[in-house]
Parts: sequence; C-alpha cells; structure tokens
Amino acid sequence: MIRFRHRGRSAVAGRITFPRAGAIARRGPAALRRALLIAALLLGAGPARAQEPSPTPAAAVPTSNAQPAPDAGRAVSWKLLVPNILHDQKPVWLFPLHAAEGQHTKPTLAFILATAGLVALDPHDTPYFRRTTSFDGFNRTFSGRNTALATAVVPLSFYAVGLARRDSYVQQTALLVGEAVADAEILTLVMKNVDRRLRPYDIPPDGDFAHTWFKSKGRFLSGRGSFPSGHTIAAFSVATVFANRYRQHRWVPWAAYGLAGLVGFSRVPLQSHFPSDVFAGAVLGYVLSHDVVLARR
Repeated sequence: MIRFRHRGRSAVAGRITFPRAGAIARRGPAALRRALLIAALLLGAGPARAQEPSPTPAAAVPTSNAQPAPDAGRAVSWKLLVPNILHDQKPVWLFPLHAAEGQHTKPTLAFILATAGLVALDPHDTPYFRRTTSFDGFNRTFSGRNTALATAVVPLSFYAVGLARRDSYVQQTALLVGEAVADAEILTLVMKNVDRRLRPYDIPPDGDFAHTWFKSKGRFLSGRGSFPSGHTIAAFSVATVFANRYRQHRWVPWAAYGLAGLVGFSRVPLQSHFPSDVFAGAVLGYVLSHDVVLARR
C-alpha cells in the first residue's frame, strides 16, 4: 500500500481523506455571553462553507474557494424580496383550505391537539412563573428588547459579512431570513388581532387564567393578542433558515434551534406569553421557513 501526501491531505490507494479540524469553544459566566458567542459562530459558518475543499479524484485538478451553488429554482435578491413575500402569502392563507381537502392532515391534527392540550394546561402552569423569582437574572438577560435585537442583528451582520467577502450564498441566506421573518410577522399580526388573547401580565395574580381569549384591547400594529408569540415565531423562522442552509455543519442546527428555544422560553417567565403561545410560535416559524420560504419553486 502506497501512502503519499499532497498539500496537507493524505491519500491511500487513490482515496483522499481530510484531517478533522478541532473545535474551539469559549464559555462565559453569563447566559448572554454564551448566546452572543454562538451567534458569532453562526456568522462564521457562512464564509467557512465557501472555503471548505471538496474531495475530488486524484487525477482531477483541485479547485479552491468554490462558492456553493444557489438553490435551484429559487431566485433571491433585494429586488425580488417584496415579490417573494407577496408570493408566499398564497400558500400560507390557502393552507386551511388544503388541510380541509385532506392535505397534511396528520401533522395539522397533531399540532391542533398539542396546542389545545397546552392551552388547557396554561391556567395551571402560568401562575407558577408569576410567583417565582428564580428567573430574575435570566429575564434581565433575555428581555424582550434584547431577544428582539439579537434576532434582527444576527441576519443583518450575516449580510454584512457576505458583502465584505463577496459571498452570494451568505447574502442570499440573510435575504431568505428577512423573507421568513416578514412572512412570520404578517401571520402573527393577523392571528393576534383575531384571537385577542390576554397576556399573562394583563391578568391579576389571583385572576382567571383560563378565560383569556377575545379580551385584549391592545394596539393593532403590535397585535392585540398573545397568541402566537411573535418573538418565538421570528426566532424559529430565522433558526430554520440557518439550520437548513448550513446543515453540513452539524453544530449549526443545534445552535440555531437552541438559541431560538431560549428566546421562546424567555417569553414565559417574563409573563409576556403562555406556554401554548410559545409552542404555536415555534411550530409556525419552522413550517413557514421550511415549507414556504425554502421550498423549491
């Protein structure tokens, strides 16, 4: 058996293998520092994708810094952003009709039953978060303002990195994130103004946590209701785009969905949402990105 080396790669019997790269992680004392560190890693995953070499036959001429091919049949640009968002509304609002015709029956039924079960549990689990002080530090770190800012800053920074490196794949990923968040917030705005569910902090400590629907009188543009969670649906729509576009990095889906889960959970101890609001937001955010924005057309 003949072994030879070529530019840091070892080949045995005509096959080229690559050494594994060690992962370096730093953990800070606070949860926010850890979250920011993972967000920074997400920013580095895009450029790293373009720099990873691909195994080629020994006789082939190696290429370097090859850009990933854009998704087939999926045109993404600033010019097409608004038309794409408008185009997305058709499958979103026709989904109930398609479900009534027998499409996606099982997952739709599972979602409805799970949400109904969580709604039934809301009067029992929500008062605990009203009484406890165990999450005071967590709430200061993952406040509504901080999580909303992080959800916006990550894709914007990602787009800036793509511009600096002239990486079209990274830029398109950021634009897809923007499209997904827009779709999510449009759906959330309509649903909140229809259901007008009270938020937990609107209810007195000894109040009725069971009858919360069609009672909120909040502002229209911010959504008069609590269902679903706007922070959660946005976080999971962002996470799903990153998790799908960079799924070759095994840590990216874990980091993306982990951060989105923290954003969603933070809404419960802050008394901004019921657990059922968060669950619905997470599922809807995933479905909108995975089955609408990222679907091949």
